[in-house]
Amino acid sequence: MELDIRHLRVICAIADAGSVTKAATSLGLSQPSLTGQLQRIETLLGGKLFLRGPDGTVPTDLGTFVISRARAVLPAIDQLQADAIRRAGAQQDLRLLRYGAAPGPLMVGLLGRLRELLPDAEVTLRTETSSATLVDLVASGRLELAAMLEYPDHEVAPRPEVERRVVATEPSFALLSSSHPLAALRELTLTDLAEEQWVIPPPGDRFREYFAIACQNAGFRPKVSHETEASGARDLMMAGQAVAIGQATFRETPGVVVRPLVDVPMRVRHVLVWNRSGSLTPLAERLLAAARSAYQEAVDRSPEYQRWLAEHGALRG
Repeated sequence: MELDIRHLRVICAIADAGSVTKAATSLGLSQPSLTGQLQRIETLLGGKLFLRGPDGTVPTDLGTFVISRARAVLPAIDQLQADAIRRAGAQQDLRLLRYGAAPGPLMVGLLGRLRELLPDAEVTLRTETSSATLVDLVASGRLELAAMLEYPDHEVAPRPEVERRVVATEPSFALLSSSHPLAALRELTLTDLAEEQWVIPPPGDRFREYFAIACQNAGFRPKVSHETEASGARDLMMAGQAVAIGQATFRETPGVVVRPLVDVPMRVRHVLVWNRSGSLTPLAERLLAAARSAYQEAVDRSPEYQRWLAEHGALRG
């Protein structure tokens, strides 16, 4: 076996995720499968690349060396491929489909459908909380496709290279511990949560600004005590240490309840973007149909959102 580009992407994915389990999820692989790949790569390179501990994986000296070289090599290879395609005036043949996604129902839900739609392509996943970054990556040809989140009146600036299509618009719901006194209510107002400690995502898109304005309109300034990614936020909510704003399609988790907000003070759009000059353009309608199918699957497993839809109907725009 010789070292190839896929091996470098695997190494970087593990380094970015900080654990083999999280990297396997981002790559759409099983944990044993990715562990086996890593072991074969380490045999090929002559030593351990990562040490596994209670807090995840840590690169060894060899791993740090290989990761730094891989990060230098991969962008150059991606750019070479994009430049060659443009120079030849040909469309990319989609042997590789680099898919980027914000956390949400399309992140993994669309991944399998892309592999069904393009069975001969290698489909990779990159998670990214920043919608602006995803748009930049698509515009520059470093991603073929991305599923991002955006908020009304706080959208990412349009790029002429990028096609944008809305998959669905949904209300934002409150997320809180199942042991919280407010969990007994069927629905909440933002004002009900005025004295709570909040957890929000790290800076990346315009959610912070959108959230602050919604709270201001409700008559209070939120006490943002924590900034963390999804799994950390979930742990804080389960422990009763914070409440959060989440997507109506939030996958139910033991210890966390989802409650609608009266009068929908906040909403979120799920948006699909791709490069207008790329080879996905002829597949636009099929991509959109696949994304909407993935989104509906998330709705079907969200009983609280289904109840809300039965009473209010789907949001538009």
